[in-house]
Amino acid sequence: MKAKILVVDDEPDLELLIKQKFRKQIREQKYEFSFAHNGVEALAVLQQEPDIDVVLADINMPEMDGLTLLVKMADLNPLLKAVMVSAYGDMENIRMAMNRGAYDFVCKPVNFEDLELTMLKTIQHVHDLRQTVQAVKENNILRMYVDESVLKFMTKSGFEQSLTASETTTATILFVDICGFTAIAERETPATVVGLINKYFDVMVKEIIGQGGYVDKFMGDAVMAVFQGEYHLDKAIETSLAIRTQIQSIKEELSGKPYQPEVSIGLHSGEVVSGNIGSVTLRRLDYTVIGDVVNTASRLQSTAQGGQILITEACYDIVKESFQCESVGEHKLKNKKAPAKLWNVMA
Repeated sequence: MKAKILVVDDEPDLELLIKQKFRKQIREQKYEFSFAHNGVEALAVLQQEPDIDVVLADINMPEMDGLTLLVKMADLNPLLKAVMVSAYGDMENIRMAMNRGAYDFVCKPVNFEDLELTMLKTIQHVHDLRQTVQAVKENNILRMYVDESVLKFMTKSGFEQSLTASETTTATILFVDICGFTAIAERETPATVVGLINKYFDVMVKEIIGQGGYVDKFMGDAVMAVFQGEYHLDKAIETSLAIRTQIQSIKEELSGKPYQPEVSIGLHSGEVVSGNIGSVTLRRLDYTVIGDVVNTASRLQSTAQGGQILITEACYDIVKESFQCESVGEHKLKNKKAPAKLWNVMA
């Protein structure tokens, strides 16, 4: 299937360079490129061609810059994703772009092999989103990330009302954090930082989905996931063990020194409140879960050391015949009156 890509950049030579570097893919109708010189032109193109999959956008442009374009794009088409292609590769610009909805970041001068890999990943992500929205229309998927703008793509029906409703449900909440990643972000190049965290997140997401869970949100260098249905606690623990094993098998070299990533994990089970939560003013409603179970799982992750998977004694009593665990004693958790007896899942 041909992917449609909009390139937004005020450099006059970039259009020719793109056409030269991807001439084989264009000839084979793998990619179809459109071009704009600033955000204003880009929005006009997007209105005329609503089926565009991915936008490659510079940051510094006349009339409308790339960061402003990101916000406008979200209003126009919430399923559209952007990759920022810019010489402004400092962490401040990367964080601003990511906070405004950028899917990835590529620094100039452009490595076109890396750019194509990033494009392919983004195109696949957009196609997956579209399939998911279609599945929601057909009432086949009941638990996923849905915000108010995505509802524009759905019919005005009773199912839409059910998406905006809230309910109490039983679930296991899983938090996974990449240990010490803040220090890496401070000393490595922005491209390295983004590449690493996306690589590690991809490992986690595959394991979460493989056990029937779903990613609720990414928070800095941490992931929150939700498991429901039969044996949801067991599935969350199996996911945790798989993530720990996969991450520990990764060998990196950063700044000429060996580096092996580690994760700290916390999970807890019980009743949670689920629904679209956020700000109507900002037009941002995230389908998420809240409650004491979520807070406890987060605090267990904060307490965990590198390589640990911490659960409460209540969870341990449920799974002690299925998993090998060791006691790590009592720990004081934030906003909890009494210390909690915690267990580390070994295998």
